[in-house]
Amino acid sequence: MVSSLPGCATAPLVQGTGLSSYEGLKQSDGKITKSRLHVRKEQVAAAKTINIAPTAFPPNVAPTLSNEQRVLVANAVNRALCVSLSDRFKVVTPDVPADLTVRAAVTRATETDEIAAGFSVATSIGASFVDTGTSVPIPIPRVPIGLGELSIEAEAFDRSGRQQAAMVWGRGATVFFSTPRVSKASDAYDLAGAFGDDFAKLLNKGESPFEGIGIDIPSLDKIGSNMGLAPKYAACETYGRAPGIAGLVGGKLGLPPEWTDDGPVAARKP
Repeated sequence: MVSSLPGCATAPLVQGTGLSSYEGLKQSDGKITKSRLHVRKEQVAAAKTINIAPTAFPPNVAPTLSNEQRVLVANAVNRALCVSLSDRFKVVTPDVPADLTVRAAVTRATETDEIAAGFSVATSIGASFVDTGTSVPIPIPRVPIGLGELSIEAEAFDRSGRQQAAMVWGRGATVFFSTPRVSKASDAYDLAGAFGDDFAKLLNKGESPFEGIGIDIPSLDKIGSNMGLAPKYAACETYGRAPGIAGLVGGKLGLPPEWTDDGPVAARKP
C-alpha cells in the first residue's frame, strides 16, 4: 500500500510578479525539479562581481508558517546562493555596486506535516537498532503524507538593470532524499538550499543546471562553508554560517531547523 502512494510532493511552477521580465523563459526540468529559465551566457560569463538582494517571502504565500520560519527559509535561499556563487564570482554586500545583482522571491510554500515527519523520524531511529544481518544500512523512506513543496522565482540583472538570467523553479520533498524534521517549515527550508544551488549553477555555468550528465564536485571553500566554517567572502557572513555538524545531527534526530540554524545575523536576539 505504501509503495502505491506518491514518492514526492507535487511541485507546481508558480509565477509571481517580482521579475522584471518573463519573456524568453523555456522549460528545463530536472528529474525531480520543474523550471522555466533563460540565461545570456556571454554577458553572465563577463561578470566578475555579484551581490544578492534579500529574498522576498510575503506572509500571504505561506500563511501557516510563522514569521520566524519565513525568515529562516528566505535566509537559507540567500546563504545557499552566496556560498555557491562564491565559486565563480566575487560576492559583495548588497550596498556595493556589482556587475550582477540577484533577486529572488518565494511564490509558493506548503507546510510539512509535523505528525507524519515525527513518525518517520521515530521509524528511522527505531530501525537503526534492528540487526538486519548485513553491514549495508537499509534506507527507511518517509511516510509519504504531508510532504512540503516550494516554488521560487529569481533573476540576475546587470548594472543598467537589464535582466541577464531568470528562473521560475519548483520542487517537492521526496520520501527517500528529504530529511524529515518536526517543523512546518522543514521541507521548505531544505528546498530553499536546493534552489540556491540550482540558480547559482545557472549563473556559474551560463546554462541550465538540469542539462548534461556531468558530476559537480564541490570546492573546498563550499564544503567548508556547508560544514559551518567561515565563508570565502565576508559578504556571506550576513546570512550566518550553516549549522554544520549540529545541523546534521539535528536532522538525524528530526529536530526543527529553527533549533539548529541561528538564521541571519540581523535577526538574532542580543
